[in-house]
Amino acid sequence: MLKKIPTTQAELGMFLQSMEGSWLSHPFWKTRFLLHDQSDLDSLKRSGVPFIWIDVEKGKDAVAALATVAPAAAQAEPVSAPPPPPPPQSLAPSRSVQTQKPCRFEDELAQAAELMQKSKKQVVRMFSEARLGGTIKSEDCLPLVEDIAGSVWRNPSALISLARLKTRDDYTYMHSVAVCAMMVALGKQMGLSEAEQRAAGLAGLLHDVGKMLMPLEILNKPGALTDPEFAIMRSHPARGHEALKASGAFDEAVLDVCLHHHEKIDGSGYPHRLKSDQISLLSRMGAVCDVYDAVTSNRPYKSSWDPAASIARMAQWQGHFDPKVFQAFVVSIGIYPVGTLVKLQSGKLAVVIDQTPGKLTAPTVRVFYSSKSNLPIEVTTLDLSQSTDKIVSREDPATWGFTQINDLWTQPR
Repeated sequence: MLKKIPTTQAELGMFLQSMEGSWLSHPFWKTRFLLHDQSDLDSLKRSGVPFIWIDVEKGKDAVAALATVAPAAAQAEPVSAPPPPPPPQSLAPSRSVQTQKPCRFEDELAQAAELMQKSKKQVVRMFSEARLGGTIKSEDCLPLVEDIAGSVWRNPSALISLARLKTRDDYTYMHSVAVCAMMVALGKQMGLSEAEQRAAGLAGLLHDVGKMLMPLEILNKPGALTDPEFAIMRSHPARGHEALKASGAFDEAVLDVCLHHHEKIDGSGYPHRLKSDQISLLSRMGAVCDVYDAVTSNRPYKSSWDPAASIARMAQWQGHFDPKVFQAFVVSIGIYPVGTLVKLQSGKLAVVIDQTPGKLTAPTVRVFYSSKSNLPIEVTTLDLSQSTDKIVSREDPATWGFTQINDLWTQPR
């Protein structure tokens, strides 16, 4: 049986079924659990959530005189939590997922390209203000997150793939846009609500704000960092967390991703060497998205890795990522992400231009070369989910001497 009680009356031993108030107003990434940790109880009482629903059959009861029992009519049916409240006004959707009709990669490409330019200007302005000691305002971030989420909901591959093409000079700024987009896509894949996906995107957008407080000569150094320089760079999560917290504009979940996106499941990360479930879900998600964009982008001190090869390498890093989160991430962007060069069973070479939902090994590709004759062939688009041909291997463009491979998927035909 469910009972509604004021949050101030919460006690250890109660089974928390749900909370009233906005999803972003409470500090938990789960809403149904037994309150057995004093720190969780303290966080709940500080959260500002006015009322909670407890299940007295699964945990401690409340004082009857002060509890509001769920209506008898509701008890006649199987008990369930009250419907979730609408998302907070600041993150309320101007366009919901339902109105964002899925579209083909090439149909979203032009909108995604325009959004990239808009995002760059906005992020450069926000982060420049942070470097000068100003505060980042939520009203500057939320419309951008909304636009990025809209693009991802229509076709996740377009914006995520274009963001990978950032230059070395753009990396610090556009990395935040890329991680924002991937966090939205990953959140959708993991079944998060629309509001939760937006919150994940906001956390991704701001996760590296601490880098704006790092010395430019270290941040943009073209070579390997010295140990003292690396120690300074490792302070960026804490510096960013302090800056966001001081602004008073962002939820604890966003601050947590900023602070803990470099933690690893085996406890070897930083700054607090957290392990496994000690790391929040959003921070575990942020760790995967942050690393993938980093290794697939050109940076001041290293060249990018091939997207499919990056997925394969990351899968081998034992103890680094949450396996379930990583698996969901792979599904969200594909085993063969857009831009991957592949060889088909027919001997033709092709570049991946879109994913096929539910068929990770059968994306849509653009065929352009024959490995048998070593000659270009007429460029055609092939949906492998509807073809007898199939991928037999991923290929390195450099091995084949293809220097303009990106032109095959960034230019609509």
